[in-house]
Amino acid sequence: MDDDAEIVAEFLVESHENLDQLDRDLVALEQEPGSRELLSSIFRTIHTIKGTSGFLALGRLEALTHAGENLLSRLRDRKMDLTTEVTEVLLRTVDTVRALLEVIERSGTDQDPTVDVQVVVAELERVLAGGSAPAPTPDPVAAPAQAPVAPEPVAPSYVDPAPAAPTAAQQLPAAAAPASSPAPPAAVAPAAAPAPAPAPAPVAPPAPAVVAEPLDPDADPAPRGVVDSSVRVDIELLDGLVQLVGELVLTRNQIMQRTDATTAAAGDAELVRAAQRLDLVASELQESVMRTRMQPIGQVWSKMPRIVRDLAHLLGREVALEMEGHDTELDRSLLEALRGPLTHLVRNALDHGLEPPEQRVALGKPAAGRLHLRAFHESGQVVVEISDDGRGIDPAVIGAAAVSRGVVTREQLARMEPRDVLHLIFRPGFSTAEQVTNVSGRGVGMDVVRTSIERIGGSVDMLSVVGSGTTCRVRIPLTLAIIPALVIGEADERYAIPQANLVELVRLEGQDLRDNVEVLAGAPVLRLRGRLLPLVSLSETLGRDGAGVGSGVRSATDPLTVVVVQSDDVRFGLCVQDVHDTQEIVVKPIGRQLKQLAMYAGATIMGDGRVALILDVGGIARERALTSVETVEPVARVDEADSRALLVLEISHGRRAALPLTAVSRLEEFDLDRVERSGAVEVVQYRDGILPLVRLAAAIGLPESPPPEEQLSVVVHEEEGRRVGIVIDRVLDVVEEHVVLTEVGRRPGVLGSAVVQDRVTDLVDLDAVVRPVLGSRELVGAR
Repeated sequence: MDDDAEIVAEFLVESHENLDQLDRDLVALEQEPGSRELLSSIFRTIHTIKGTSGFLALGRLEALTHAGENLLSRLRDRKMDLTTEVTEVLLRTVDTVRALLEVIERSGTDQDPTVDVQVVVAELERVLAGGSAPAPTPDPVAAPAQAPVAPEPVAPSYVDPAPAAPTAAQQLPAAAAPASSPAPPAAVAPAAAPAPAPAPAPVAPPAPAVVAEPLDPDADPAPRGVVDSSVRVDIELLDGLVQLVGELVLTRNQIMQRTDATTAAAGDAELVRAAQRLDLVASELQESVMRTRMQPIGQVWSKMPRIVRDLAHLLGREVALEMEGHDTELDRSLLEALRGPLTHLVRNALDHGLEPPEQRVALGKPAAGRLHLRAFHESGQVVVEISDDGRGIDPAVIGAAAVSRGVVTREQLARMEPRDVLHLIFRPGFSTAEQVTNVSGRGVGMDVVRTSIERIGGSVDMLSVVGSGTTCRVRIPLTLAIIPALVIGEADERYAIPQANLVELVRLEGQDLRDNVEVLAGAPVLRLRGRLLPLVSLSETLGRDGAGVGSGVRSATDPLTVVVVQSDDVRFGLCVQDVHDTQEIVVKPIGRQLKQLAMYAGATIMGDGRVALILDVGGIARERALTSVETVEPVARVDEADSRALLVLEISHGRRAALPLTAVSRLEEFDLDRVERSGAVEVVQYRDGILPLVRLAAAIGLPESPPPEEQLSVVVHEEEGRRVGIVIDRVLDVVEEHVVLTEVGRRPGVLGSAVVQDRVTDLVDLDAVVRPVLGSRELVGAR
């Protein structure tokens, strides 16, 4: 269902509920004509329908409710008295509104001529002008008049099933019942010119304003309308259902664990089948209950245009707001928890991010700043991004403010990476505002944002480029109550990893283990499909003296089981002892004694009744100070500022150079006696092919270091199925930094220099270095 159809459907459901309430209120008002509370309630309901119908371009419905609103306004202001005739007209208005809603549901428009709106509007205006009882007019929702000899009545446009069909005289109110005129058999008189009917006896009760239709027990049931397809349920009832389903899932897990192959072998096959049916029913029930709590994030974003507009006027900004992903759904409880943090992030972007129009124009930017809200599903989570193209966040300014406010010391700041400095804005009490306003400056905002998001199992990250803009990325789970998870084992204990953080499982042994696990800068890494992943031992993380992947206790020949996980943009391999299975777990909060431990997100009860802790992948990444090995693109680039993942190398007597990590396929070491020559090119035999070698120092105009005594360190680069080996002295580190490229040191083979890890480093022009060799295709080994 598209957005417009969904809005109309919600309008129909709400309006039908309001009309039912109007019927009750009008009858009650007739008993208590002086009740201002009832009059105000009726007026508000009609006003709501009128306003929404105008927004949806339903002109006839808007005109009808506007006339009814005028009459109700006169009654509310005590300028008219409520009489039986006035009540009749108001009830006929309600019936006509209901008939129009039926038409809108069928056709999507209110332009159906079978519902005569103008007649009811004329009656309302007549009563409003001081007229007496309404003039005899045709019922706006009745069928055309029918000849007396017609064998069957004509079907009306609006029906209300009743046990028996009334006669033609009973089908219309006394004041509006048309008389039939002579006509040929089975002919129908025109509805536009009914003959006046004789007035009924004054003791006769008014007939209902809707037409009843005979019941046909053999007829197919009518298709369910939008009103009958929805029901409103108290959220507390849904919360109770979720808790009960959680307990059912725990019981299901326990039963499934006890009805295994042993039970089947014992001959109790019926018990096994019953357990399997329970598993299926519990899973479907859980999915259905969870779906009832899912709501689109558009419910939060619906208020953003007004917030942005008001704040832009207050701050003197011009803002172009863009919103993407309105229909992205997540659990209602998470939606409510997200409302405050998202609002604060939007306010922060306008106050701190976007420049005033005159500053933007002076910087060559459009006068109107761009604020982009985006929501989407990714890896079982909801990702929400708030991006602006404003001034960005300068780590130097953040660091200076942090030191001046005592958030960190100068020594701590000197050891921090630029990204860590950026995240200081989430520390309590931190603010860079020069003065406190009603918008910002008290230092109680961003820390509350992070705390609120982490409380619901989410995470928040900040990416920024000075002068270009900032992106705040929030990741949250779809739901908190029941989640799928991978159960792993370590030292006779079991732990659960949320499936939202799970990427893949890798088991390495033998030659694969020796080829794909390396050590860079003293830390183990896994070479996985051309990508370097940091490896973390779960045993070491939990503080046990086990065989960690980087310790000397573990044998180099032991198989290695790696769970590849991801949190935000940080992906790493978690080395575990055992992998059990995947199952749905019920998340329970952990006690206050464990809340300070970053590696735990909660607890669950397993099928055997034992408690298992749920690992917090993001917390482990922060605890081990892991950084991403992928390039994360900011909102835009200005000059040559960028966030890059780099392999830092040592060449030429301690000089430093850096290659893009994405260009590195493998790190190899070759014995010197394997180096041969083909013409002027050094080569080695490599993987059933020939690998040409390039001496990086010579290629970029630097003297080479003394030749190594035993082995060559080589970085293997692959391009379009061809390989080349780049000879270096040694690998120093893998880093990700916001690199500012300068023209200093620019020459053939070098793009320029930048400060990487507080050292001047040449950024290698990889294309210029390898192109001379890659041009000789006959020398380049195939994959």
